Amino acid sequence: MPDISPRYWAGTLSPTRKSIKLFQSEILRHYKTHGRKMPWRETRDPYCVLVSEIMLQQTQVRRAEEKYPEFIKAFPNFEALDKAPLAKVFAVWQGMGYNRRAIALKRIAHLVVNDYKGNLPRTREKLCSLPGIGKATASSIMAFAFNQPSVFVETNIRTVFIHFFFQKKRMVADEEILEVARRCAYEKNPRVWYWALMDYGAMLKKSGEDKNAISKHYKKQEKFEGSRRQKRGKILRLLLDYKLLTIDEIYNRMNVKGDEDKKVKSEELRVKSKNKGKISIKEIKGILKELKKEGLVNEEKGEFFI
Repeated sequence: MPDISPRYWAGTLSPTRKSIKLFQSEILRHYKTHGRKMPWRETRDPYCVLVSEIMLQQTQVRRAEEKYPEFIKAFPNFEALDKAPLAKVFAVWQGMGYNRRAIALKRIAHLVVNDYKGNLPRTREKLCSLPGIGKATASSIMAFAFNQPSVFVETNIRTVFIHFFFQKKRMVADEEILEVARRCAYEKNPRVWYWALMDYGAMLKKSGEDKNAISKHYKKQEKFEGSRRQKRGKILRLLLDYKLLTIDEIYNRMNVKGDEDKKVKSEELRVKSKNKGKISIKEIKGILKELKKEGLVNEEKGEFFI
């Protein structure tokens, strides 16, 4: 029997009928023995799958695993999320980052309740028409919620296909990976197939092999500490705690030191930047303008609130 371990045939495959069967067998063999347990894998509820997929956009699995049960408990279905005040949704979402995803979820809930009679649509076209859902997320929802054949690429899946089919190439485009993924699709059970691919990719990364750097679409994420993304999150957290704040009040609390402000821990508020750990009025104004445009923040008579 030929050696079909990853080390033996990494990067040596071409998508022939025989190699595709070998590839599928290797991926499913690993999943059968080492498949990860995750809370959203224990349900077939499309709402819960949707929440998990939105959470997993640009967020590590470990963080999503921590927040997912809390979110589902607070908002167990589309109706509950639709009726919930936006401030409460933000409060539960805190710690996830990329807060626009929370408002996208709430808008999706409203559309599903009012336009789809409470049922998440099942087609890629209709899913892509919903806020915050692109082609990849729509395809993942089709697979995980409805077990429908679909093709998509995310970071772990990309790692797997580059590992087996593209190691000798540089600047691999996702379009090339998608073409191979279509030919390798395991249509008997798309849901399990994509879980298996993701878990295999996670294993490769854990072993020190991350091939995303040779992807044409690879982009190193900016450092979170001191980033604009961190500052946006701090401002939203302040508005959740204080309800109404002016720009000057936000400025004073963003640059709090020691015990000057008892309501929110200073270490959680202090934002590092080149300006000796402070954030400028100009930068705060710019961030508030962004947050208002995205529908995350409101303003009335110079006071900002959620």
